[in-house]
Amino acid sequence: MKTDANIPDPDGFYEAWVAAHEGLSDAESADLDARLVLLLANQVGDQAVLLACIAAARAAAAMDRPGD
Repeated sequence: MKTDANIPDPDGFYEAWVAAHEGLSDAESADLDARLVLLLANQVGDQAVLLACIAAARAAAAMDRPGD
């Protein structure tokens, strides 16, 4: 799993991602993010890497919880 920055223009990517959410409801934004995750996961295609990413994201979410 790559953890170092690997996007040539991370600010441009973030800007495009945020712009894709403009005008969407919270539910539509969540659906967009879910579809994006599945498309990107398909691009990665390596199940072991994807599972490691899920575990890392879950661990980060647990650390962000108030009171932890």
